[in-house]
Amino acid sequence: MDKTNVMRILEQKNIDYTPREYDNAVTDGESVAKILGEDPDSVFKTLVTVSDKNENLVFAVPVNCSLNLKKAAKAANVKSVVMIKQKELFPLTGYVHGGCSPVGMKKQLRTFIEETAEVFDKICVSAGKVGFQVQINPEELKNIVNAQFSDLADGKN
Repeated sequence: MDKTNVMRILEQKNIDYTPREYDNAVTDGESVAKILGEDPDSVFKTLVTVSDKNENLVFAVPVNCSLNLKKAAKAANVKSVVMIKQKELFPLTGYVHGGCSPVGMKKQLRTFIEETAEVFDKICVSAGKVGFQVQINPEELKNIVNAQFSDLADGKN
């Protein structure tokens, strides 16, 4: 298995993780969870937004949920947030759509993780490349990206 920058960063910081690989033709998160044999509640997608103050913010929510933009804005203490345009993702983060990880972005952005992550010993997030995930302790993920756990998601898709 190829090592991604996310995996290298986790190793440099001595953070325990399990690399997971899947067919990169699979693009929806619920299918990825199924292929990996994981509970979709424990597989997280990374979403990048922009606030009314023109600040980019990162939110990680389970693949079977939607980011509630009102809850996201409240967590970040801003009036509103909207998803960034897909073409803005790579220049901002260094990641492509479907391979965006909260770990190792070009610039560390304020990051929020759906609070339900705390009920799991391990959650999966993108390893920074389509077809690759890392399974990591949510508390360690929170610490490495300086995130906070917040109520962010709306029920199952």
